[in-house]
Amino acid sequence: MTSRPAPVIAFFPEASFGAALNCVGIAQEVRRMGGTPVFLCHPGFNGVFANYGFREYHLPEPPRSSADKTQDYWQEFINTHLPHFDLDPAAQLPTYVAPTWEAIVDTAMDAEAGLCALLDQIRPDAVVLDNVIQFPAIVRAGVPWIRVVSCAETELPDANVPPYLSGLAPDAATRAAFEAAYLAATAPAHQRYNAFRKARGLAPLAEGLFLEPSPLMNLLLSPAAVRYDRAQPLPPDRFRYLEGCVREETQFDMPELPGAGGPLVYLSFGSLGAIDTALIRRMIAAFDGLPAQFLVNVGGFLEGYDRVPDNVYLASWFPQPSVVAQSALFIHHGGNNSFCEALYHGVPSLVMPYCWDGHDNAQRAEATGTGRWMHRSDWTAEVLRDTVMGLLGDTAMAGRLAGISADMKAQPGTRAAAEAILAQVAEVTPATPR
Repeated sequence: MTSRPAPVIAFFPEASFGAALNCVGIAQEVRRMGGTPVFLCHPGFNGVFANYGFREYHLPEPPRSSADKTQDYWQEFINTHLPHFDLDPAAQLPTYVAPTWEAIVDTAMDAEAGLCALLDQIRPDAVVLDNVIQFPAIVRAGVPWIRVVSCAETELPDANVPPYLSGLAPDAATRAAFEAAYLAATAPAHQRYNAFRKARGLAPLAEGLFLEPSPLMNLLLSPAAVRYDRAQPLPPDRFRYLEGCVREETQFDMPELPGAGGPLVYLSFGSLGAIDTALIRRMIAAFDGLPAQFLVNVGGFLEGYDRVPDNVYLASWFPQPSVVAQSALFIHHGGNNSFCEALYHGVPSLVMPYCWDGHDNAQRAEATGTGRWMHRSDWTAEVLRDTVMGLLGDTAMAGRLAGISADMKAQPGTRAAAEAILAQVAEVTPATPR
C-alpha cells in the first residue's frame, strides 16, 4: 500500500499585514485538508504566523539592520511620504510609486541569499508567493510555485482593465498618458531589477512588470461582483479567481460604550495608515455625536490619543474579520484584503485611499455600487458625517451587498485556493511506500 506524505507548502507573503493575513486564511485551509503549511518571514513579522499555529522560518536581517531598524525605516518612509498621499495617482508616480519600487527591489535583493538558504533547508513541495515582485530563489528552487495576485486585479494588464495604481475607469481618456508616466517613473527601478534577475539566471521582464505569472497556477482575489470583463480572458487552467480569501479569526466582543448606541462602524487604514494620527484625530472628532458606534484601529499609536468621544473605541489591533462581520460600515484605505472582507460580509465600504492599489479598489467600489470613494483628507466634518450616515441608510446598497456576501460564502476563496495549491503538488509528487 502506498501513500503520499503530507506536502509541505511554504508561504512567502510580502512584508505587509494584508498579504500576510490573506496567506493565513489559505494556510488554515491547507492544514485542514492535510497539508503542512509553513511561513517564510520577513524581518519584523516574526511571531505573526506562529500566533496562528504555523511554523515560521525567519529570513536573516539585512546587513547592519535589525527588526527595530526595519520597522523604523518603514515608519520614517511613510512619514516622509504623508504629504504625497493627498496627491492624485498620477502625481504620486514620481513622488511615491517610484521610491517605493526602489525600496521593494532592495528588499528582493537583500532577501535572496537568506531565501535560498531557507528553501534548501525546508525543501518544500511548493511555494506560494503573495507579493508584487519575484524573488529569483523561488523560481530556482525546483518546486512548483503559485502566485497570489496580492493587489487589485489591475496588477494583471489588459485592454479592458484600468492601468495598475491609476484609480482610473477602464475607458478613461487619460489612460495612455498614465501608462507612459508609470513606465517612465519606474524605469530606473525596473532596469536595476532586471539586472538582478539576469545575474540570478532569470529572463528579463517587460517594462513596468516586476513579477511574471506562475507557469502553473495564479490565484486572484477579485470576487465576481467587482471583476472586470477582460478583452483577453485569463486561461482558466492557470488563473483561478477566488471569491475573496477571508481567514478564520478570534471572536470580537463589542465593548459597552458610554455614548449613544446605533450601528457599528469600523475604521482601519492598515498598519501603515495608522501612522497618520492627525488624519485619524480629525475623523474621530467628526464622529462625535453621530448616532453610531465607532471602532478605530490606531496601530501602535494608542497613547497619542487623549480626547476620545463617548461613541468611539480605540485599540491597537482588532480581529478584523470578526469586527467587519458585526459592522454596518467599513471605512478603509482600499487595501485588497479589507475590500474583500467587506464584500464577503456584505458590508459597504467608504474607501479613502492614500496610495498603491487603494485607488483602484476605491474606483471599483464606486463603479460597482458596493461603496463610496472619498478623498482621504479633502473633506469637511459635515461632508464626512453626511457620507457616513448616507451609507448607513442606503438600503439598496445593503441589499446588493447581502446577495454578494451569500454568493461569496457559498464558495469560500480559502478552500478554492487550498485545492488549487494541493492539486499542483499532487501532479508532481510521487506516492511513497508505507
